[in-house]
Amino acid sequence: MTESPLIPETAHIGRTALCVSDLEEMTDFYRDIVGLTVLTRLEATATLGVDETPLLILEQAADASPRGRDQAGLFHTAFKVPSRAALGAALERVRERWQLDGASDHYVSEALYLTDPEGNGIEIYTDRPQEEWPRAADGTIEIGTIPLDLDDIAAQSDGSATAPPGTTVGHLHLEATSLEAAREFYVDTLGLTVQTEARSALFLAAGGYHHHLGVNTWNDRSKPAGGRGLAWFEFVVPDDETLTTVRQRLEDAEVTVSERDKGIEISDPDAISLRIRAA
Repeated sequence: MTESPLIPETAHIGRTALCVSDLEEMTDFYRDIVGLTVLTRLEATATLGVDETPLLILEQAADASPRGRDQAGLFHTAFKVPSRAALGAALERVRERWQLDGASDHYVSEALYLTDPEGNGIEIYTDRPQEEWPRAADGTIEIGTIPLDLDDIAAQSDGSATAPPGTTVGHLHLEATSLEAAREFYVDTLGLTVQTEARSALFLAAGGYHHHLGVNTWNDRSKPAGGRGLAWFEFVVPDDETLTTVRQRLEDAEVTVSERDKGIEISDPDAISLRIRAA
């Protein structure tokens, strides 16, 4: 019998955390532009989310060095909104108060791209209905890139100043030093499924989603992650029993596991921290 994936098919991305220099500026940005709600604010941390669900942790480290141009780390955090009306509202906020870097129709989703005040990439997107996702002959999902009709998206806007209930961190996209090492860790060890392979990039999922994790080597990063930027991200598994099984299987695979925040933490080949916790 084939063993089930270490990260179960029912897992999803939970929170992501950024190490930041200016906590006030970054908190204001993710509230006013992305549309998240400030759930808690302490001297050196802020937690933002939607409908009382935490999605983003900002951790101030004023003395942390900027991420080096050669270091692995975050390509973008992707906030998934539940409708084109919400995507249109996000586009309005970006156009009125910030700068849009780009926009694409990926066949499976429609996406806006921007960069936060400290250089971290952001995607805000909404999914097309799953039955419309194009698939290759082997069943994998075909993710493409064509121009997005921004006028049509803007026309759908509901004018909201905040991201609506149902907004999540749909996926994370990472920059790696080696696609082969990333594949060995995320696919061979953790059991994520390769949904799409593109030029120097992998798009990976737990279960049948188009991707929970993107990994690319487009910018020739050559050193492990460090400095400001992505501090950690997490997968959420259904329950404590599943978490116990995941912990044991990681230890059996000789992956170093640390206890962290009512869950566990491991590091990928580029020293990017991945946490796993129960829902």
